Amino acid sequence: MFLNRVILIGRSTREPELRFTGSGTAVANFSIAVDRSFLNARGERETDFIRIVVWRKLAETCANYMGKGRLIAVEGRLQVRTYQAADGQNRTATEVVADTVRFLDRSREGTAKAPGPQPQESQGSQGSQETTGPEPGFPEDPFGVDDFNPEDPPF
Repeated sequence: MFLNRVILIGRSTREPELRFTGSGTAVANFSIAVDRSFLNARGERETDFIRIVVWRKLAETCANYMGKGRLIAVEGRLQVRTYQAADGQNRTATEVVADTVRFLDRSREGTAKAPGPQPQESQGSQGSQETTGPEPGFPEDPFGVDDFNPEDPPF
């Protein structure tokens, strides 16, 4: 058995680019910035910029509600494809084809482009669950916790 599953948490680097295929299927592309969990030789944290592709209703939801800087979780599969560029050179693209995108922070003022409640989670063709904020029990920014003390008991 083989497994190709990717889960990433990061911030969107730009608004999604929504397009439609010749048959009318929505597809959106965007990138997220994901910090590495270790420091480099200079003591700095490096960031990876990962390309994401979403299809159908999820593509439209991302295009309508995701703006630059949103904290999101992406779940999907890794895809490596080759294509011929305009200059005739063969190129390779590595990207995550997402089937789930979860918004982990509240929408910043002016981020949402469509009226109505902000979607919390959207799952490809399986529909979407709409709420207005982060999941109960989670801070607005899960990485901004200042009061963590490793000496405190976990209960």
